[in-house]
Amino acid sequence: MQIGAVIVAAGMSSRMGDFKPMLNIGSISIAQRIVATFHQAGVSRIAVVTGYNAPLLERHLSNSGLVFLRNEAYATTQMFDSAKIGLEYLKDKCDRILFTPVDIPLFTAATVAALIDSEALLACPVCEGQTGHPLMIAASLVDTLLSDSGEGGLQGAISRCGAEMTRIEVEDPGILHDADTPEDYKALLAWHNEQLIRPEISVSLSREKPFFDEKTAMLLSLVEETGSVRHACERMQISYSGGWNIIRALESQLHFPLLERSQGGASGGESRLTEHGRRLLGCYESYVTALREQAKTLFDEYFGDEL
Repeated sequence: MQIGAVIVAAGMSSRMGDFKPMLNIGSISIAQRIVATFHQAGVSRIAVVTGYNAPLLERHLSNSGLVFLRNEAYATTQMFDSAKIGLEYLKDKCDRILFTPVDIPLFTAATVAALIDSEALLACPVCEGQTGHPLMIAASLVDTLLSDSGEGGLQGAISRCGAEMTRIEVEDPGILHDADTPEDYKALLAWHNEQLIRPEISVSLSREKPFFDEKTAMLLSLVEETGSVRHACERMQISYSGGWNIIRALESQLHFPLLERSQGGASGGESRLTEHGRRLLGCYESYVTALREQAKTLFDEYFGDEL
C-alpha cells in the first residue's frame, strides 16, 4: 500500500507576522519537523503546496526528497484550493493520502501509523475529545472532493463526500497544537520541549562514499512519472545539471544504465527508467520501509523504559 501526504504551506502567515513554515521548533523548522515525522512513519511520497515565499521555502526543503507544487493564486484563494492541488497530484499515485496544514507540526509518527492502520476511508486523530491533524483520506474519495462546491472549505467537502469520518483515539496532544499567532507559537515551543525522544532513520547506500539516498530515490521516481529529467528536477527544486550529476554519479557506482532516452518527436523526447533502474528503486523503497518498521520496534525495546 502506497501512502502519500499533502502539506499545505501556501498561506501568507498574516496573523503570525512571520513566515510560519520556517520558524524553528528546536533545531529544525516547523516544515522540516512535519516532513521528518511523515518520513519516520514510512510515508512514501510527500507533496508540499507552496505559494507565498515559495522559492524560499522550496530551497529550504530542497534536500528532503519532496515534490513541490505551487498555488500561484495563493493571495486570493483558500486553503482548500491548495489542498486540491496536492490531492489532485497524489490521487493516482497513492492508496491513502495524509493531509495537514503546515502550522500543526507536533503530531507524532505513532499517530500517523494509527491512522494508516485504521484502514478507514476517512480518519482523523482525537485526543481528549478534540479532533486534530493530520487527516487520512482514501484516494478513492479524492475525485468527489475535487468536484465539491468548496463551501465550508475542506471540512465542508469532507462532510458531503459520502464517507463517514472514523475517529482514531490517540494519546498525542500534538495533533491540536497549531502556530497561527505568536502566542500559539510560544505555546508550541513549550509543548515541544516536553516531548519524548524519537528515532529518525536516514538510509543511504554506499561504496567508498554514499551514492543512493532518499533524494536520489525521489528523483528517479519522478523521472519515471514525468518522462523527463528536467521536469523531475523542477518538481524537486534542484537544478537540471545537479539532477544529471546525481544520475551520472549513481550509474558510475552501479556500472549499469538507469535511464533509457528517446529523442525527438513533438514532445522533444523522453527519459524512462531501465528495468534495472525500476528494480533498484523498488528494492530501495521496500528496504527503507522495512528498516523504519524495525527501528520503531527496536527503539521501544531498548529505550521504552528510559525515555
